[in-house]
Amino acid sequence: MIANHITFLLWLYEFMSNMATQSPVCSICDLRHIPKPSVVWCPECDEGLCEDCKEHHTLSKSSKNHSVIAASDYQKLPFDILKTTLICSEHNEQYKMYCKIHESPCCRRCISENHNSCIEICPLEDVIHNVKTSSAFQEVEQTLKEVAENHERIMQNRKENLKSLKDLKDKIQIEILQVRLKINDIIQDNLIKKLNETEERECKKIRNLLKPLEKKEQEIKKNPV
Repeated sequence: MIANHITFLLWLYEFMSNMATQSPVCSICDLRHIPKPSVVWCPECDEGLCEDCKEHHTLSKSSKNHSVIAASDYQKLPFDILKTTLICSEHNEQYKMYCKIHESPCCRRCISENHNSCIEICPLEDVIHNVKTSSAFQEVEQTLKEVAENHERIMQNRKENLKSLKDLKDKIQIEILQVRLKINDIIQDNLIKKLNETEERECKKIRNLLKPLEKKEQEIKKNPV
């Protein structure tokens, strides 16, 4: 029974989230091709209402007992829960009632075909109103909030890791460039040193060759023919 209750709580949370995925425009005016923003959302009618249609909705005999939520609250409902349908998959009718014995939402045909002997059937909107304030629902909501916060922390941590990797890459790249410059300086100094040594060695050879020639030249000048 507890597991079924938790399942219903999750279904309810998804039910509310599904309302948040609907377009926040007045459904009635939209049918008349008049784009007007909704000021409230009626879960029972599964549609948004503008100020004028809200007043008519409140006065109408069929909807005057419907509980509505403000459009601002409606837009704050979470989007990250799996979408679920508000329509009975077996009978293609909207859920209206809730069977406490089987702990499941029911459409009109569900009640007549599967729950005609159940004595604890009440309007779904009453159950939603009561369950939303229950400790179990608040625990589920808190758990989902913590999951979302953990997800956000993990994402932030991964983003910081990406930045750290880039910073490390940039630092190593600078160090490689500095090492390369040092290597280039060392190679350049060695080349210049070798060049100077080669020049000195060759010049010495040439000077040694010039010495006897210069001496011979001096002798010729002293003893002309």
